[in-house]
Amino acid sequence: MNSNEFFGSYERVFRHRKTNSSGYRERNATLELLKSSILVAFSGALRIHIAFLLLQIQSSLLTCIAGGLIIYTVYTLDRALESEEDTVNRKELNGSRREVALVVSLLAFAAGTYILAKEGLIALAFVPFLTGYLYSKGIKIGKFALKLKGGLGVKNLVVGVTWGTFIAGLAGSSCVHLLPILLVFSFFGIKLFINSAIYDFKDIKGDTLAGIKTLPVSLGARNTRYLLTTMHMIVHLVLGIALIEGILAFEPLIVLYSFVCGMLCIQSYTRVADEELPFQKLERTFLVDGESTSIVGLRLFASALLS
Repeated sequence: MNSNEFFGSYERVFRHRKTNSSGYRERNATLELLKSSILVAFSGALRIHIAFLLLQIQSSLLTCIAGGLIIYTVYTLDRALESEEDTVNRKELNGSRREVALVVSLLAFAAGTYILAKEGLIALAFVPFLTGYLYSKGIKIGKFALKLKGGLGVKNLVVGVTWGTFIAGLAGSSCVHLLPILLVFSFFGIKLFINSAIYDFKDIKGDTLAGIKTLPVSLGARNTRYLLTTMHMIVHLVLGIALIEGILAFEPLIVLYSFVCGMLCIQSYTRVADEELPFQKLERTFLVDGESTSIVGLRLFASALLS
């Protein structure tokens, strides 16, 4: 074999390895995209279950599953519809096959919508779906344009109002009194407003690049922390009074754990850092996205002990 044949063969092998490596990265990024919203969806399904508990209504497993599927759809679509800030905030998704995520999301949405339609709640399925699209892409009809992304605190407000409405609406569809539903809406709406603001602290670089006026970007870390702490304390005070007065189910473990966990998150994860260490990311994920899982687990454990 002469030198030209040798180097030609080596070059073909190198190109083959490079192509395979590129394909592996693409598959890995696609898998990351598909699984990036699973924990959020599972946590959301458990939040619906907790809302049933607070409203003293028998929890519906199918409703919780359908809610989780809708939540998965909205968050996966938001990641699949590329945005400027995500190229910085979620580099692990770069190069993923977005069309695969779109197909999976639509299948999840169809399944969730089918379940909710059978329960007479189909309208609620489209609330987060349409709001999510208006937030990510917006609509434009002639000179009229509407896009929810960009204004000061709008992102957090959209998250809070949308998911507060979705959770309280699903759990409270058979509730005869409006006040308990409003309290549950306020509780989850403010909780999710705060959680979304906490996540904004790790996305400051990408949000600044995209011109999105999140609370940490516009108000600064300290002022945002004061705002979130005040909101957190007020909503739990109101919820505690509602439990004592019998307006909501007497679930002190839910309120107490939520209060302590929320305070820890606000104080620990509203500090601006150049890079988040792996154990810090795991800890934040457990406390923020895993809060509802912990609450349900602790409640089951406490019930087993008491029985």
